[in-house]
Amino acid sequence: MSERRVCRVLGQHRSTQRKVPCGADDEQALTDDVVALAKQYGRYGYRRVTALLHAADWSVNHKRVERIWRREGLKVPQRQPKRGRLWLNDGSCIRLRPEYPGHVWAYDFVEERTHDGRKFRILTIIDEASRRASRGRYARQR
Repeated sequence: MSERRVCRVLGQHRSTQRKVPCGADDEQALTDDVVALAKQYGRYGYRRVTALLHAADWSVNHKRVERIWRREGLKVPQRQPKRGRLWLNDGSCIRLRPEYPGHVWAYDFVEERTHDGRKFRILTIIDEASRRASRGRYARQR
């Protein structure tokens, strides 16, 4: 049978029968390096991994790295939200836990509008240990 007729019956294009697909000989080594870099640098995407591969003397296109990235099912995890709570003054990320009443205070401004459209703000101060609002000498003054 002719090549045209066989390809028509199988529903394939004739050019698929003429050119033998050849994969790159370094594909497995590149895949291993991409996966290793993705594990080492968890927040990096395929573009930055491509830059790291260039720095490691790989001559690779970013589209090829993206193709490997998708084939291996790699993803960049979503950012975790920062906790908005009282931090230490030295810039560290250790959260202060209240040990006794009056130890840790939280404050925030609350803004609202009256029925005639005027806005007003209130500074709320709360003790973290007892969850009670501040009742200082200025609480009743205007």
